[in-house]
Amino acid sequence: MSKVIEINKLNKIYTETAVPVHAVNDLSLSFEQGEFAAIVGPSGCGKTTLLNLIGGLDKPTDGKIWIDGTDITTFSIGQLTDLRLWNIGFVFQAYNLIPVLTARENVEFIMELQHKSKAERRARAEELLVAVGLADRMDVRPSRMSGGQQQRVAVARALASKPKFILADEPTANLDSSSTETLLNIMEELNGKEGTTFIFSTHDSRVMKKARRIITLEDGKVLTDNII
Repeated sequence: MSKVIEINKLNKIYTETAVPVHAVNDLSLSFEQGEFAAIVGPSGCGKTTLLNLIGGLDKPTDGKIWIDGTDITTFSIGQLTDLRLWNIGFVFQAYNLIPVLTARENVEFIMELQHKSKAERRARAEELLVAVGLADRMDVRPSRMSGGQQQRVAVARALASKPKFILADEPTANLDSSSTETLLNIMEELNGKEGTTFIFSTHDSRVMKKARRIITLEDGKVLTDNII
């Protein structure tokens, strides 16, 4: 299997507070194509910061991140925007759907930014919404959906551009047990079908049970890294 992400001696220090916060501390990791991995640990251990650094949403203080062999820590803002557009899918705890758009339009949005044709956008959006069990909710706006349905739209949107990997930050935090089980089964199935790498940050034991690799962070460092 090929390495999609390589991280070497990564540090992120926030100096805006009276006492500097070392959120990620000399951290080294790699992820291979097709992994279904969970990053776990207590609040403040660096999980979300690490995902934000991998996704180019934040810049490291020092250290290196390679995606497909390219060092993204040297990228400009424009290059990072392109990286996210073409290579990375995001699933957030708060869903982050566009409220004035329907489920189909939300999924199509990133493909519109990629200048895909209307026919291609529509076909891909419908394929994914069927896959996540929302065939009958395609023309519904987020305000008329449950939290679980909104998060399924978010997963479909994350997969729409056929990214190399998906970063999912506490994606089940706002969901009940039934919605969580449905969502995790969907992501596991899509991981197998599409071959997309999934990397979760989570406190949720249900996510950990599904993960095939569990990385535990403590004080911004890797404490344990276990293949299940």
